[in-house]
Amino acid sequence: MRRRDPRRLLERHRRARARVAIVLPESESYAQDGATRSKQVARVTLPRTELDGIWSPEHLERLARSYWHFLERISLGALRVLYGPDSREVVLFGRPLVLLRFRPPEYETAAERGSVTWPIERGLLVAPSGRGRGYLRLTVERAVGTDGAGEVTATVSSEVVSFYPLIAGWGWFSTIGRFIYDQTQLRLHVIVTHAFLRSLANLELEESVVGTLSRERRASPV
Repeated sequence: MRRRDPRRLLERHRRARARVAIVLPESESYAQDGATRSKQVARVTLPRTELDGIWSPEHLERLARSYWHFLERISLGALRVLYGPDSREVVLFGRPLVLLRFRPPEYETAAERGSVTWPIERGLLVAPSGRGRGYLRLTVERAVGTDGAGEVTATVSSEVVSFYPLIAGWGWFSTIGRFIYDQTQLRLHVIVTHAFLRSLANLELEESVVGTLSRERRASPV
């Protein structure tokens, strides 16, 4: 196994502006009709001034873009995210290998909470019964009653709800198929999601490709 360069580890630690703790165990479950649910959660502790500086709808959109950018980067470019006027597509190298197709994201913002939801439309990873059902959601919540505190903790979660994996199959094969899904696709998803959550320690968010919320912010009356 290749040894890690201690200088790179020290540099990464020096650049980190927050501390990330993965909350275990993650939540995973199956419904009787084969729908799956998976949720990974992390607590991010950072200076209150840092959180105040990024607590805005625009940065929620940048968090969403950071998720897709991380997926592209960790796959060494094998996975790409294509943006359309009415869709977001995760493709393997390019079309026609569309693994997942989502409808445009839906944003919800409140004083202490923000979320972005991508409704699942279809894709090679989605069983026929799961087309047009389920969603992927990123949520950020900040602790209440921490005004004046030097550090605060925000909870960031990634949740997949009502996803029908094609690999899990149906009928008599579903028992074996779910085991295969758990040990392959789901396990990989959890590993990648945990890696993304840990990457938030640097608080470096990618610029949004679409910029919907930033445009709305500029258009809002002062």
